[in-house]
Amino acid sequence: MRETEHEAGTGKRPLGVGMVGYAFMGAAHSQGWRTVGRVFDLPVRPVLSAVCGRDGSAVRAAADRLGWAAAETDWRALVARDDVDIIDICTPGDSHAEIAIAALDAGKHVLCEKPLANTVEEAEAMAEAAERARARGQVAMVGFNYRRVPALALARQMVAEGRLGTLRHVRVTYLQDWLVDPGFPLTWRLRKDRAGSGALGDLGAHIVDLAQFLVGEPVAGVSALTETFVRERPLLEGASSGLTAEGGSASGPEGGSASGQVTVDDAAVFTGRFPSGALASFEATRFAAGRKNALRLELNGSGGSLAFDLERLNELSFHDHSEPATSSGFRRILVTEPGHPYLEAWWPPGHGLGYEHTFVHQARDLLHAIASGEQPEPSFSAGLSVQRVLAAVEESAAKNSVYTLVAATPVTV
Repeated sequence: MRETEHEAGTGKRPLGVGMVGYAFMGAAHSQGWRTVGRVFDLPVRPVLSAVCGRDGSAVRAAADRLGWAAAETDWRALVARDDVDIIDICTPGDSHAEIAIAALDAGKHVLCEKPLANTVEEAEAMAEAAERARARGQVAMVGFNYRRVPALALARQMVAEGRLGTLRHVRVTYLQDWLVDPGFPLTWRLRKDRAGSGALGDLGAHIVDLAQFLVGEPVAGVSALTETFVRERPLLEGASSGLTAEGGSASGPEGGSASGQVTVDDAAVFTGRFPSGALASFEATRFAAGRKNALRLELNGSGGSLAFDLERLNELSFHDHSEPATSSGFRRILVTEPGHPYLEAWWPPGHGLGYEHTFVHQARDLLHAIASGEQPEPSFSAGLSVQRVLAAVEESAAKNSVYTLVAATPVTV
């Protein structure tokens, strides 16, 4: 974003942001960076310095559309810019480790989209780089934006305050349907070398992180099933961007339709256990016909229960089991009060927020952490913790659902 005279005259220290990638997540992150300083009273002043992409004309158009002052076609040049203090990584998972480690080593703060990496080994290297950078005063954060839904932040507070008593059950599902049609073309999200995994990494990473965040503990072990329902999909010409098709020929050598192998899971179902003894169940699929972005969760404890549905993201359902049975039951909490997380800066009670606001809150938290020198959450160690759960799910599924321990990560989730 080009600074206005008012912004430049605030007296607050500017922090230049450089973003790699400008498709779906890049647009969402841009919305967050553009908006955060106009809503929250920040200790520093974010400046949208430059956005990076491989296609020169496309990235320049994206810079104009999304509000970035300049465009780059080489992420290394972006990292080297003197006017960039924060590198925001919105690329497919196969490039996360290289970009993040180089940015940290160059003295930049880093925000990296989820999942942190494509493999545990990459995530370990990133967490180690973040620890080295931490000693120099830099911070690194993973973009698990659903932590920033006010209702889910409130749910975390309620669990931490003991409102549910001892947790017994955690059940989380994330259901989408954009792959139901077998004619939907091959995208980078359906290739293991680009995405790392399928619904497991794309959707499962979110619900694993949310479960660990809400419970305040890492998953200790899992038993899993995964499946790929459609193993070949058509190739189409053109570059890959977001949910668009992988590049390739629309016709085979004999004039027939060309197809490519799907090398990731379409769905993952797994159970888990927390060290405290709570049991968990998870389901992630992109084959749930009629479900567009249905992330739902429920926590049951000895003293009550909480339930949440992303498609009603301004609401939290709460049951207090200490109330008399004749009048107890789930009640709706409308999470729009100024005393609720993040909502002191938004609209009057009853005026709901949406998906894009989670990215504004994400930018807010990162900027406050940079200014205070505190480690923001989720850290790269938290991202590594999620990556180890995903790896255990894949290992369990490959071994006919055998219960598989998750390698421990010293992390505050």
